[in-house]
Amino acid sequence: MTAADLPSPYGKLGCALLDPELRETAYEIFVAACRSTGGKPLTYIPQSERTPSSADRSLSSPASSSSSSSLQRSLTSTAASKMKKALGIKSSKKSPGKESSPSKGSKRPATVGELMRVQMGISEQADTRIRRGLLRAAASQLGRRMESMVLPLELLQQFKVTDFPDQQEYESWQLRNLKILEAGLLLHPFRPLEKSDVSSQRLRQIIRGASERPLETGRNSESMQVLRSAVMALACKTSDGSASDTCHWADGFPLNLHLYQMLLEACFDNSEEGSIIDEIDEVLELIKKTWTILGINQMHHNLCFTWALFHRFVTTGQVDIDLLFAADNQLAEVAKDAKATKDSAYSKILSSTLSSIMGWTEKRLLAYHDTFNPSNIESMQIIVSLGVSAAKILMEDISQEYRRKRREETDVARSRIDTYIRSSLRTAFAQRMEQADSSRRSSKNQSTPTPVLAILAKDIGDLASKEKALFSPILKKWHPLAAGVAVATLHSCYGNELKQFISGITELTPDAVQVLKAADKLEKDLVHVAVEDSVDSDDGGKSLIREMPPYEAESAIANLVKTWIKTRVDRLKEWVDRNLQQEDSLDRGNLRMLNGLFGAKKVWNPRANRESCAPSAIEVLRIIDETLDAFFQLPIAMHPALLPDLMIGLDRSLQHYISKAKSGCGTRNTFIPALPPLTRCEVGSKLWKKKEKSHPLQKRRSQVRSMNGDDSFGLPQLCVRVNTLHHIRTELDNLEKRIKTCLRNVESAQADISNGLEIKFEISLAACQEGIQQLCEVTAYKVIFHDLSHVLWDGLYVGETASSRIDPLLKELDPILEMISTTVHERVRNRVITALMKASFDGLLLVLLAGGPSRSFSQQDSQIIEDDFRSLKALYLADGDGLPEELVEKASTQVRNVLPLFRTDSESLVERFKRMMAEAYGSAAKSRYPLPPTSGHWSPTEANTILRVLCYRNGEAATRFLKKTYNLPKRL
Repeated sequence: MTAADLPSPYGKLGCALLDPELRETAYEIFVAACRSTGGKPLTYIPQSERTPSSADRSLSSPASSSSSSSLQRSLTSTAASKMKKALGIKSSKKSPGKESSPSKGSKRPATVGELMRVQMGISEQADTRIRRGLLRAAASQLGRRMESMVLPLELLQQFKVTDFPDQQEYESWQLRNLKILEAGLLLHPFRPLEKSDVSSQRLRQIIRGASERPLETGRNSESMQVLRSAVMALACKTSDGSASDTCHWADGFPLNLHLYQMLLEACFDNSEEGSIIDEIDEVLELIKKTWTILGINQMHHNLCFTWALFHRFVTTGQVDIDLLFAADNQLAEVAKDAKATKDSAYSKILSSTLSSIMGWTEKRLLAYHDTFNPSNIESMQIIVSLGVSAAKILMEDISQEYRRKRREETDVARSRIDTYIRSSLRTAFAQRMEQADSSRRSSKNQSTPTPVLAILAKDIGDLASKEKALFSPILKKWHPLAAGVAVATLHSCYGNELKQFISGITELTPDAVQVLKAADKLEKDLVHVAVEDSVDSDDGGKSLIREMPPYEAESAIANLVKTWIKTRVDRLKEWVDRNLQQEDSLDRGNLRMLNGLFGAKKVWNPRANRESCAPSAIEVLRIIDETLDAFFQLPIAMHPALLPDLMIGLDRSLQHYISKAKSGCGTRNTFIPALPPLTRCEVGSKLWKKKEKSHPLQKRRSQVRSMNGDDSFGLPQLCVRVNTLHHIRTELDNLEKRIKTCLRNVESAQADISNGLEIKFEISLAACQEGIQQLCEVTAYKVIFHDLSHVLWDGLYVGETASSRIDPLLKELDPILEMISTTVHERVRNRVITALMKASFDGLLLVLLAGGPSRSFSQQDSQIIEDDFRSLKALYLADGDGLPEELVEKASTQVRNVLPLFRTDSESLVERFKRMMAEAYGSAAKSRYPLPPTSGHWSPTEANTILRVLCYRNGEAATRFLKKTYNLPKRL
């Protein structure tokens, strides 16, 4: 960085004065100030007469060269500099016998004065002329001190064109001195000028004229007299308008500061990238002698020297960190001065200087990730210190707004560091974002390119680690939660991007899961750093954590998975509805025409597959199986938590299928005929019975007409439905085992399994059990009361008992049992046959106790009935190849209990009936017996059962009792 890139905080002079011109004027003031403090008359030694030992004694006292002037002090010491020590800088080490010189190829200066000349780049010829001019000026105005002279004016009067190598150099020199007078007396006067001031107008005219034609500067020239008159009037003017002995021509702001800056630059070694010279103590001691002429004090010096150190560091390649360290230490003195003064002019310069320093530091610190790296990290602490110190002085000692506030409310250092951290990390984040996007574009050709935010999450994690390791330890000096603020900023930046990403995703994709998992890991890492960093803070880091609202990546993943689950479950339910609805809506013509999975005949066809179950069920289970596979393949870590949601959805869908599979088949009551009204037998006559045969049949047919002609509920189809539900139940057990196996392979699930995570299709299992039971009963009662009604209800014991026995029923039951045995799965076969057996027993009892007036039984017929019942039981026992004997015996208990009533004589039955009615109704039954209700559960201990035996008893006693007691008719 050059000086042009770092403008002076002192402001522009408003005239065309170049640095070399200011430097030469500053040197003239320096020599004049040093010579004027010697206390002895000045003499001049021509250059031709000088010796090395007297090189800097050309304006010395003839009496004593050792004490005449501070300029003549010899440079003999290389001991540690007090100033360097105060600035925190080590003196440069020089090898014994070697001399270090300010410029290449020149010998080491012998005196401080000679060192200053070399450092300021003044030629020996110019130096000689300056000394000669000062001697002449002193000789012409004996007794006057330098501060009572206007140096450029005196020098203009002492030299002519003949004193210079050529006319051009003389004119340049003359113009420089006039520009200095213009700057010091007109542009930046010590005291403000009045617009009507004649002297200022005259001086402007002289300077303007001199720019066109050189000014005659002879001692007695008129132009010189006019110039002197105008200059002295302006330089010696006091605030009340009177004349003063002290001249003010170089002490107006900012000219004096620009000139002083030129002197301070001599403190830096030109041969070592701007390092401070070892002789700084002696040099500064002499520079301070110019304070009177320049109107400088210690405060100005501290501020200017701080700027000089900083300026030198910046403009010499920012190599010598010692310069920056020194500027930072010097700034501590400036801070003390700022608190001690209320000088508005000083405050203005102070504010400008600190703003320049702060501007430079902040340019680097607001994006310190771009500025610093492990190779230059040591400079960061000094730059931060410098920037923070400047900010504190600006805020605490200059800012009126800060003073209006309670100071304890504002921690300037912490506030600035907070700003640096947040700004730099936002910039770094934006850069990483761009890099991640670029990386994504370059990996497009890959089969599975990584999503931008997943790349970014890793990069931000690395950035946070770098921040914590490299930068936070430095920044923690001023901000105790530096690392916490950094990760909170990164958390916020990434969170904004993630929020946009989440709002744009509607389904669970590998990219979405990858991003959300990466975000979750990043958040955990960032929060860990924040918590770790704020352990010792006043609020335990609560304020930082409040800055980091959770990404809720897990929640987002869970919501996406739930959406995924809902989509899959809805799709399954739609499949069930569509296919089974088509199946149920098909008429018989369509059944013949359609093939494939969706036709009802195909769905419930026993030969559709080797399991003899509905292909639709196999398809449903396949879909469930695939859904579970897909679920466990989801790249998430929360399978156990979300599995219940999936299980419930699948369970309900399957239960929906089961419900559809058995819907429309009815219940056992659908097929049991309504009981006919009670009648009594007409003893001795059988003719009416044949005429009345058809009446109960007609009534029964009306109950089951809806089932006629529907092949989907034929015996084979009902068997397939039973098989289907059994197959589903079996597969559910297998699915549950498989789910447990899958869960064991999921890391986070071990605890859930041991903690009793329910893995059951409860609703479906219950629906299967209930459905199988219902279908078994429906199959049985449909066969007995519908399919075999012609041999049971229409034929058994109608007319003569002996001539209409049970054999036709048994004959037709045999192939039905064969079909059931070959069609129904062996695990549920016995349940269907058992249901058929119970239905046939119920059918027998219904014929005996509610068969209508076409049937009647004598006491002697009981033997036939009992024999038929044994034959019916034998059919199901099948000589040991059928149902277990204990099961048959248990199912036949009711029939066995009722059959003895048919052997009992009518009188005993009447007495038993009366006794039961008396017990049931008490004294109310003596006058008239009420008709006992039909419970449907036949039993020898139930009055209604005994009454029915009497109704179908072909005997006088029974008929007489029924006529007398209930006046029952003989026919319907």
